[in-house]
Amino acid sequence: MTSRAAELKHPIPERELGWKFSRSSGPGGQHVNTSDTRVELTWSLADTAALTPEQKSLATIRLRHRLVDGAITVASSQYRSQHRNREAAKVRLEQLVASAIVPPKKRRATRPTRGSVERRLDAKKQRSQTKRARRGGWD
Repeated sequence: MTSRAAELKHPIPERELGWKFSRSSGPGGQHVNTSDTRVELTWSLADTAALTPEQKSLATIRLRHRLVDGAITVASSQYRSQHRNREAAKVRLEQLVASAIVPPKKRRATRPTRGSVERRLDAKKQRSQTKRARRGGWD
């Protein structure tokens, strides 16, 4: 998450979230074979009421590689409990959306320094002299 990304002003409503659970790999012994602790959280960016139209368009552009039919899916299986994986997936989704809806930073027009202009022109002159020296005739 970037430093400019803020928390979402309004959290994503619970009714807009879709949950799927499956068996997770990793530590847990016999518990892993019987419990559905892996969590997949799906949220439809196209159908949400939590974002303004400007935020939706910005998020759609920035998250286009993660969108499938207008929805974002986040999976979590890092914890052994389903409850902690649910929380982790929701936090990750909120961070992802919060960083995607940060308005673009305005570009401040600047001018090159006098020294940088002089260095660039000196380098061009040096290059020109090098090429001119190579143009010698083949006697």
